[in-house]
Amino acid sequence: MDAIPIPVKRSLQKLGQDVRDARKRRRIPTQLAAERAGISRSTLAKIEKGDGSVAMAAYAKVFFILGIINRFGDLIDPRFDELGLGLEAEQLPKRIRIPKKEKGR
Repeated sequence: MDAIPIPVKRSLQKLGQDVRDARKRRRIPTQLAAERAGISRSTLAKIEKGDGSVAMAAYAKVFFILGIINRFGDLIDPRFDELGLGLEAEQLPKRIRIPKKEKGR
């Protein structure tokens, strides 16, 4: 497996810590959280440690049992893609012309 870039590793670790904190705030024990998500306790532990080898579906199941699945679906929603929107804006035409066929009507 390729080395994980440091910013990605940090983001996964923060995500894992946030998952752990969210689970604890809801007073859900690890065994119960794992059962509800349909994953093993060891997989849940990997998620909470920010392990990059865990399948995205496992993360999604945990987000679902924590009641935050909607935010997961919005991660790269175009409305929040500042870089993409900026690049798209650069591609917009400077002028829009009416085709000659329609001018004479």
